[in-house]
Amino acid sequence: QVQLVESGGGLVQAGGSLRLSCVASGRTFSSYLMGWFRQAPDKEREFVGVISWSGGRTYYADSVKGRFTISRDNAKNTVHLQMNSLKPEDTAVYYCAASPNAWSRSESPKKTNYDYWGQGTQVTVSS
Repeated sequence: QVQLVESGGGLVQAGGSLRLSCVASGRTFSSYLMGWFRQAPDKEREFVGVISWSGGRTYYADSVKGRFTISRDNAKNTVHLQMNSLKPEDTAVYYCAASPNAWSRSESPKKTNYDYWGQGTQVTVSS
């Protein structure tokens, strides 16, 4: 089992930055792909980005590419989402998730690939 807890959300003006953190419990953290998803009010939960077991590979949704960066520290069982140049349309609840599956650019963005989810942290970007 893997338990995930997000933190770092808040209110920020457009153009600002936030760094989200996700702390995982479990000895096998390094064996999991770690993804970030977000869900705006009355919308479907959507893929943001994913990082591989080693941290050597990342993949991002087009909507955040060039602005968001995922990193992980396996020794601390932590994954981060650095969000820069934030836009009002980035407003959502952000979730981290863990996947035991193999790296795949086509499959890793799918919600069904992730077995474990955090409770989410609210990010609000004002105009």
